[in-house]
Amino acid sequence: MSAALLLTAACSSDGTADETAEPSTTTAASTTSAAPETTAAEEASTDETTTSVADAEPDDAEDTSDEEATGFDAVSEAVDAFVADAGLSGASLVVVHREEGIMYEEYFGDFAPDRISLIASSSKMISAGVLLALEEQGLLDMNAPISDQVDWATGNPEVTPAQLVSNSSGLVGLGPNLLYGPYLCQWGPNEVLDECATAVFTTEDDDSDQIAPDTDFRYGGAQWQVAGAVAESVSGKTWAELIDEIYVGPCGVDSLGYINLGSVVSVSGYPTVFGGDPDSVAPSANPTIEGGAHITATDYAELLLMHLRGGTCGDNQILSQASLDTMHADRVAEVYGGDAGDADTGYGMGWWVDRETGRISDGGAWGTVPWLDLDDGYGAYLVIEEESATGQRLKREIEELVHEAVTGA
Repeated sequence: MSAALLLTAACSSDGTADETAEPSTTTAASTTSAAPETTAAEEASTDETTTSVADAEPDDAEDTSDEEATGFDAVSEAVDAFVADAGLSGASLVVVHREEGIMYEEYFGDFAPDRISLIASSSKMISAGVLLALEEQGLLDMNAPISDQVDWATGNPEVTPAQLVSNSSGLVGLGPNLLYGPYLCQWGPNEVLDECATAVFTTEDDDSDQIAPDTDFRYGGAQWQVAGAVAESVSGKTWAELIDEIYVGPCGVDSLGYINLGSVVSVSGYPTVFGGDPDSVAPSANPTIEGGAHITATDYAELLLMHLRGGTCGDNQILSQASLDTMHADRVAEVYGGDAGDADTGYGMGWWVDRETGRISDGGAWGTVPWLDLDDGYGAYLVIEEESATGQRLKREIEELVHEAVTGA
């Protein structure tokens, strides 16, 4: 059967702005199970905000605390006004610094620190990191053909894991057809990940639509399911086990997990059927690798800090700096002279690269926008549970305000 699923644009062609970079669609498919349609989003409420400025000093250092808080006043005011004007139910914003940790966090409207949100394509940097971690363990070679590493990948003998997670495999991406027939298994909650990947890699129905790997940027789609299946095959572990082993335990990000998005069908907007409760969705052996993660804002912030701190969470080494550099680099430019939609935008592994500012981001379809300024050592994570265009618009309004607040502090 099929069901409607909204997967709107997750990021712009310049990594910051417009909804045209990722295909804007209103449907997807689940081949095996149905789910109820979501209810309408609750009316916006912006009467209350919860604010915390990290590392504020006790009363005897009041001047320092006030100065830090004031540095983010413009950010708070801008988000608060935007939430009210756009009629949003709320927003979350967390800003982290390589040395200071969480510098600022604030929750607007109905949002609170324990709110667990679906993050759509903001999952990609997390998922790509799993494969890099397996490479560090000696279980995977990111630049070797998958067919040399798993026994089910002979259908596309030249494709590598690096090509999959840089959207450069030549397989059909999310656009122009989210419901691309040969890859419908990616939306099936009752499917099995490696069986879906095998079907994607062995079907002949996509032959006329494929292109050679590392020749063009094709965002998202079943290539990410293939990447997840490769990770499972070489490790002998399920995707859920890998997420727990690599991130949840070492980083203490207990809210992180993955579902198949076919379980939370919606005719439009954020899939409110999820209700912030991962237990409301049945576990799937076919999690949506590119977009099925759920997490709280502060837990995602811990992962951003990991990217800023040489791959460490506390005393735990999650990824090496070399692996992080690989993820952050503009692979589509370096390998085949490409771009990710326009000349000012590149793509690494899970990260969009703004070639003008040097900042990297990983925006999601429902208004989540994480970004990192690696040069100045900080990052930010914005959540609105709406649509990509709205989240990107708010990010544009506050990006430089955040930069000024961080560098001023």
